[in-house]
Amino acid sequence: MLRIPGTGSRFCDGISRRSWLQIGSLGLGGLALPGILRAEAQSQFKPDSQRNQPRRLKGVINILLPGGPSHLDMYDLKPLAPSEIRGEFQPIATNVPGIEICELMPRLAGMADRLTLIRSLMGFRNDHNTHWCSTGWESHPAMPSSPIIAGFPPGDWPSLGAILSKSFGPRVPGVPPSVDLSPIDADARFILRTAPGQPGYLGSAHSAFEVAAVDRSNITLNGASLNRLSDRRSLLASFDRFRRNADQPAFIAGLDEFHKQAFEVLTSSKLADALDLNRESDSIRSRYGLDQDFPNEREGRTLLDQFLLARRVIEAGARCVTLSFTRWPFGRMLQGDYNWDWHKDNFNEARGALPLFDIGVSALLQDLIDRDLIDEVAVVAWGEFGRTPKINSNAGRDHWPKVGGALIAGGGMHCGQVIGSTTRWGEEPLDRPVHFREVFASLYQRLGIDVKTAQFTDLAGRPQYLVGDARPMVELVG
Repeated sequence: MLRIPGTGSRFCDGISRRSWLQIGSLGLGGLALPGILRAEAQSQFKPDSQRNQPRRLKGVINILLPGGPSHLDMYDLKPLAPSEIRGEFQPIATNVPGIEICELMPRLAGMADRLTLIRSLMGFRNDHNTHWCSTGWESHPAMPSSPIIAGFPPGDWPSLGAILSKSFGPRVPGVPPSVDLSPIDADARFILRTAPGQPGYLGSAHSAFEVAAVDRSNITLNGASLNRLSDRRSLLASFDRFRRNADQPAFIAGLDEFHKQAFEVLTSSKLADALDLNRESDSIRSRYGLDQDFPNEREGRTLLDQFLLARRVIEAGARCVTLSFTRWPFGRMLQGDYNWDWHKDNFNEARGALPLFDIGVSALLQDLIDRDLIDEVAVVAWGEFGRTPKINSNAGRDHWPKVGGALIAGGGMHCGQVIGSTTRWGEEPLDRPVHFREVFASLYQRLGIDVKTAQFTDLAGRPQYLVGDARPMVELVG
């Protein structure tokens, strides 16, 4: 277990924007890192280096929009609807004839040929819970402020990242297969309900590494207190001392191979380097808006750095990276923080959030294109439900689990298209309803997992298919 000894203050001031890696208490159960590595070695599949055929798809970046984004104000505008439904925004043309999206997302409109927009997504519950965005399944045990939804296997369904951890293990030594960039504070978890990298019945060994996505951070080791984190030289010296000690034969005598791998993760620079945004060029940081002023945002801050972190971590070797994007800070709106739960003032909230989303996602995709990774990394963005077609008396839209939208890009999948449609006012799917599990089935196929045959054993010893009878979408991967 790695902890930072220090005062009662949660974070210190005066250091660069990086991410604080929590190692040890990982997800459900807090299994030690050697146990995680041991479980990975028992996987039924082998890492890429041990397989005859290299993986075509390196990984997935899963962008959660917690709170429930409005499909009617993003991808499925209804300009001919009555004013109480159509809202305040106009659709704009994209670079694909016939496809229109919200005027607040001009960058994405200019690269719609790289996108697939799903307008008929289903599989939601009327519950602030990103469980189905991480696993594909609605059913789950009781969670904080979330009732039990019957139909889950003993241990609950595993997330996409957990499945990849179990199936393939690490892609690059020293880099966890699954990394979660979502904040871990109570207010954020109240919206997420559960860790996006939850392992379910696969066990805590396949939990995601949780990276607390906050401004002031460092990967820290014994000897680096909170008061010393602002001194980079002191931190680096402490890190170097740990590495030197780990290299001493006496220090590692008696450790099995998994403990050695654990020390490799802790002492490797790969993940630490990936989380250090100072290593990026000014031009790349500018692409993600990290050099811009945002005077309308609280303290002028945003979470745009999460998109760049996601690209760096997936490029470093992770198979699945999950982030939760909102305006800063992410938390409960009733307490003055931000998410996508816009029961009131929907359109002003959208004017704040959608341009940031537009910057972050377009920058991420262009970055992947420029690095020749766009066919090897899939990007998905969605939330836990859509919003009501009818605008309420507070100029907001309420929860609407009948239908929602999603954005998919990269991964060698077919793009430049819209899949599905909704009824006249956007109340429910009209053409080609798409379930979450169909999207997951498509991702698994691109990752080399056959959902028709692949099974994993739950905690009762029963085999479970990953997505039930859902199959890959021919529109995406056929």
